[in-house]
Amino acid sequence: MTLFRRGQGGSALILVMIMSAIALGILASAMLWSSNSAKLTHRTIQYTRSVAAAEAATEKVVGQISRDFFYGGEQLVIDNLDKYRQTSVPTTADSPYWGTWQFNDANGNTGQTYVQRTPGNNYVVLDSVYAGLKGYVSTYTIVSHASDKASVQDVTGGVFQQLQLTGIPIFQFAMYSSGNMEISCGQPFDVTGRVHSNKELFVEPDSRLTFESGVTAVVDILFQRDPVDPRGPPVGGVVYVHPDEKLAPVAAMTLPIGTTNTPENIREIIEPPPPGEDPTSPLGRLRYYNESDMVVTVSDTNVIATSGQFDNFRTAITNTDVALFISTNNSFYDAREGKTVQSVDIDIGNLKTWSETNKTPFQTLMNGAKLTSIYVVDNRSLPATSLGAVRVTHGKVLPVNGLTVATGRPMYVLDDYNQYVDGNLGTSDTSTTRPASLVADAITILSDGWQDGNSRSSVDQRNAKSTTVNAALLTGVVETTSRHYSGGMENFPRFLETWGSGNVFTYNGSMVKLFPSLYATGPWGLDNVYVPPKRNWAYDANFDDPTKLPPKTPSLLKVFRARWSTVGPDTNGVASNP
Repeated sequence: MTLFRRGQGGSALILVMIMSAIALGILASAMLWSSNSAKLTHRTIQYTRSVAAAEAATEKVVGQISRDFFYGGEQLVIDNLDKYRQTSVPTTADSPYWGTWQFNDANGNTGQTYVQRTPGNNYVVLDSVYAGLKGYVSTYTIVSHASDKASVQDVTGGVFQQLQLTGIPIFQFAMYSSGNMEISCGQPFDVTGRVHSNKELFVEPDSRLTFESGVTAVVDILFQRDPVDPRGPPVGGVVYVHPDEKLAPVAAMTLPIGTTNTPENIREIIEPPPPGEDPTSPLGRLRYYNESDMVVTVSDTNVIATSGQFDNFRTAITNTDVALFISTNNSFYDAREGKTVQSVDIDIGNLKTWSETNKTPFQTLMNGAKLTSIYVVDNRSLPATSLGAVRVTHGKVLPVNGLTVATGRPMYVLDDYNQYVDGNLGTSDTSTTRPASLVADAITILSDGWQDGNSRSSVDQRNAKSTTVNAALLTGVVETTSRHYSGGMENFPRFLETWGSGNVFTYNGSMVKLFPSLYATGPWGLDNVYVPPKRNWAYDANFDDPTKLPPKTPSLLKVFRARWSTVGPDTNGVASNP
């Protein structure tokens, strides 16, 4: 029989109580840890939700800015800045989910988004698939803060985004097409600048074709003919000097014309506006008619020249002065069109002299600035056997600040153009040229050997002489059909003479194919039209310098995403994310 001493029972009880207290402490600590952990987990989840909501708000602004930019250019974005700030947060109109969410711009404004523009004053080199191109970049900073007011914990998340809205001058390409592009060649052909097709690029040489720079297409780059091309498969070879810069598909680069960028719609930029169109509308701002310093209107009875839209066309130029540089008395035959061309001839040399030396109300209006652009409207009533057109002549020496000549009609270029140093004729040396572009329905080169009186003779009697043209060309083509090849970019400028092996057409510039020709619709490849020249063609690297771009150069648009980060409450992130 075991006997307990009186002190042993008390000690056991105390021990049990101590162990129980420890266990309860551990349990309480575990419960507190679990509670705090749950709160932290919930807070983390809520913060993630708040950041996602804030990002949704910034993305809504990004979408609106991008849409407006492509539709109407940066001016439309600038006009809508307050709208983005005040009306762009997600709401129940987007989804019932947003009913409990509150947004702010960190400046004390609930229901608003922070949107700030930093103007693009620099002409910068771009990155990504368009590396090497240059453009004018404006940066837009967009910041939103969001919190769910129905949440147990009021957790705010903030997101900072930056967009770069970029205008890329269209004449930075050796070749650009708003739709499909075809490049074939019956003789060796080197393309020295960038090439871009906003649809498919058909690479189809019948000789050696070399791309010296980047080649991009929105859909695909294909070694084949256009499916409707009636010719057989290509038999030549192609070399990409920089194969890593052959990229497709890539994002499209478009003009902000205020509607769908079809080639047919884009053609409107070379046409006069319809009655009542606002010149500040997206399309109105791109029309050469509205942009030009001088507008010449030709009717059946007279020729009227005035200042441009910048002066509301108020300042007239006298008939005597107009006659110094405009003539409507000449005509010649175009064998490709099968029509007599009734040309509006612009004597560029006389235009230059008049604009720089005569003291007229127009010069006074220009405040000492030099004439840099002229647009021609042809309102004549001509028979179906005739073709109204503009012809530029005596253009070796352009006005000191360059010249853009534009019309909605076809254009012809007679003799050497934009090279006043005879020693540089026939070369790729453009150090002595001036910024120039020619804009029209179609563009035909008439060599130094062209004679109007001989234009109806057979092609072997229309003998060309070596000729140099230094200007960007923005024009149309007759597209490939099941009956006729378009002629491709190798025949982008048209010809009407026999050039022969000893005569060279030297061209330095940028070739921009934007639309189907409306007036000059004769197909390529007809008999008795021309014998092709030897082509000495190059991209004019002057166009990489913004001060040497042709006057009134339109810009293609691209949106680049720049910086993204989260930001703390009550800050828009600008100071910490310069």
